Order: sequence, then structure tokens, then C-alpha cells
Amino acid sequence: MDGGWPLFEVFVRGKRGLNHVHVGSLRAADARMALTHARDLYTRRNEGVSIWVVRSADVTASAPDERDPFFAPSGDKVYRHPTFYEIPDDVPHI
Repeated sequence: MDGGWPLFEVFVRGKRGLNHVHVGSLRAADARMALTHARDLYTRRNEGVSIWVVRSADVTASAPDERDPFFAPSGDKVYRHPTFYEIPDDVPHI
């Protein structure tokens, strides 16, 4: 039984200069306990140099089914294109 403790997502950076990678989840009473347990569970063989723990409830992500509309190119955002602006004649092409 989890005792009603919140779920935390654990991210570990394996070597300096690399990104943190999601390695798993755990339950803990608070963030400090989550960090300690994450260290004990996910870096037992000195494979980590940095650990992040984030309450699962605080993670917001895009849904897989909204992939296309969410990440659609900005082609429909005319204000991002230089053709939307009038460029004075004395401004050289950049």
C-alpha cells in the first residue's frame, strides 16, 4: 500500500553534459524523501550525477492524439513571416 503518498517522476542525468532522462516513478511523503529514494533506487552503481524529482500531478504534457495540430508548422501564422511587414526600400536584403 502506498499510504496515500504522492507519485513522483524521476529523471537522472547519467554523465555531465547529457540530458536528464526519465527513469521511473516512486511514491514518497515529500520531495526530499523522493529525492533520497530516487538516489537509492536509480543510482545504486554511481550511474548518475544529477537527479530531478517532480510530482506526477505537476507534469503537464501534450497528448499523443494532438501531435499533428499541436506541433503543426507555423505556416498559418502570417505574422511570423517577413512578407507580413513592409520593408522600406532603403533597407538592404539581409
